[in-house]
Formats: sequence, structure tokens, C-alpha cells
Amino acid sequence: MNEQGEKLQKVLAQAGFGSRRTMEEWIAAGRVSVNGEPATLGMRVVEGDLVKAERRTIRVGAREHAIRVLLYHKPEGEIVSRDDPGKRASVFDKLPKLRGQKWIAVGRLDFNTSGLLIFTTSGELANCLMHPRFEVEREYAVRVQGTMTEAQMDRALKQGVELEDGLVKFEKLEDEGGEGFNHWYRVMLKEGRNRVVRRTFDALGLPVSRLMRVRFGIINLPPRLKRGMTAELGEGEVAQVLDWAGIAADSDVSQQNPPALRQTDPAQPAKTAHRRGAAARTAQSVARTGSKKSKTGVKR
Repeated sequence: MNEQGEKLQKVLAQAGFGSRRTMEEWIAAGRVSVNGEPATLGMRVVEGDLVKAERRTIRVGAREHAIRVLLYHKPEGEIVSRDDPGKRASVFDKLPKLRGQKWIAVGRLDFNTSGLLIFTTSGELANCLMHPRFEVEREYAVRVQGTMTEAQMDRALKQGVELEDGLVKFEKLEDEGGEGFNHWYRVMLKEGRNRVVRRTFDALGLPVSRLMRVRFGIINLPPRLKRGMTAELGEGEVAQVLDWAGIAADSDVSQQNPPALRQTDPAQPAKTAHRRGAAARTAQSVARTGSKKSKTGVKR
């Protein structure tokens, strides 16, 4: 942190309170204090300052408030919510406990959908990954009842499929084969409307019998991450994700990444680099292309 400190809204966003814009609204509404005094817009804080917002208190610069990113392999039969009147199993039941922070789910998967869920303690990162204007890619493995015709594939990719809430076009659609009545496809799109993949195939007359998210942005579902299990990204991997999202890290971790992992020209793919270490072995996380048309990877 520099001598002038960091903007208060940035510190709050990175601590998981919400997006920077939301934090600005909180500050303007008098919902934030610094060292016991009401905060003001444009205020900067330095290491050691005590910031209080919404009954939570953080110490600026404390290591426990570093940005964390957690991957979870969601099984079917769990909801992405902390509050469910039906008392169904929640993905939040499986997550590691935090002190002074909270896990923010990056997007949702419906009750009958499995696959990659990303959690972070950074409201700013969550906003960058979820907001429609960033057009972050989502990739799914889809099993449907029946087989798509060439006309249906062409429609889904070029003309689009009209749903009640607007037109949907797949950015990518690949035939993965199948046996009997069930057929697998790999699809990619840059939006996260509610049940958009299921509704699109339903509109084409092909009911979805299984749906699994395998990639979100530049983060893949690690092949060895079993259902119901979590894997936390290491510091270098978090820095790489922040760099890709255009968010400056608060430490020198991002400078420790090999140059081949860093994207300098969004229009050109970066080379895949090899890394060692427990984080890479556990997460095997960052790979392939994301919304900024870059390619980068972490391999063992």
C-alpha cells in the first residue's frame, strides 16, 4: 500500500462487502466509518486503519483480508443461496469458514445443474466476472434427449433462438457424440441469464437431461476436483485472475508470475506456461480462453 493509502471503496470491495459502486453508495449514505469517524467519498485509508461497515469491522492491510478465490464442484441437488425456506442443502454449507470476510458466489447454478462454482472474498472481482457488460464466457457440457439437426445448430450459432426474455446465441457449439437417445454437446456463451442453456435447448425441442458448467472465464473446473469438494487458488493464481480481470493486486504477487502467464495484448493469445507448487497441483485452475480473447494456463 502506498503512502497515500488506498481508496476506501476499493478496500471495502476487496474485503468482500460489494462492488466499488455499491461501496460509494454506502459511504455517501453514512453506513461506513473509519477509526470511529464517519467516512467520506474520496477518502483514503492506510494500513492499520479500522473500517466498520454493516456490523463488520476490518483492519486495513491485515493478511486475513487478502483476496481469496475458491473453486467448488457443485453436485446436483444443492442451491446457491444462504436462505432457503425449503431448507434444502446449500453450497455454502461446504465452504471453509472465514473471519471478517464472507464468500461471494460468482453467478449461480440451478438446483439440477452441476459443475464449476467460483467463490471469492472480493466484491470487485465478483462484479467483474458477473456483470453483463464484461461478457465473461461460460462453457457447459450438455446432454440432451435427441440430436440436433444442422439447421438447429446453425440457428443456435447464427440466427439465435428467441426466448421470452430476448434472443440467445451460442458463441460455440460442438457435437460431443452420444449413445442411444441421449446426445452430448459443448456450448459456450457470454451471459448468465437464469436457466438460459436449458431454456434454449427446450425451445429447440431438445430437453436437457444433464447440464454441467466446465469453465467460467479463464477458470476451468479442475479434472481432479470431485463433486462436493473445494480447491482454493494460490496467491500467484489469484494474482493472475485479478490481472486478467483488470484489477490491481495489493501485493507484489502478480510480479512473481512468469511473463508467459501475463497477457499484454488482449487480441493475442499468451503462451501456456508450466508451474510447480501445491496450489497448481491442487487447483490446476486457470486455462483456455476468456471474455478478453486471451489464452493463458496453469499446468502441472
